Amino acid sequence: MGNPIHFTVIENNSKHEIQTYVGEYRNLMCLIIDKFYFDCFGECGGMGRCATCVIKISGLSGNSIRKERNEPATLSKMGLEDANIRLSCQLLITQDLDSTKIEILV
Repeated sequence: MGNPIHFTVIENNSKHEIQTYVGEYRNLMCLIIDKFYFDCFGECGGMGRCATCVIKISGLSGNSIRKERNEPATLSKMGLEDANIRLSCQLLITQDLDSTKIEILV
């Protein structure tokens, strides 16, 4: 286990303090599903195609800032151009998430 990663998740106006570490989850979507048990969240299984795992994140740093793979096209189709709007399936659990604030949008 490496250094802990701490961040805040906001869902339905409730704040939840999360602590994890690199390797505990495949990506942020998997962590959110495990912690919050949302139905219909991440329906495509993390391929970046369905946009059912949309979040708004502030304080993101490092390489995670870049939108790669299917994420830009998927968000664009939905008219979501804000740099802070992301697909949680495309964010790996890294130190880049430390101290971020994540709001569930779906």
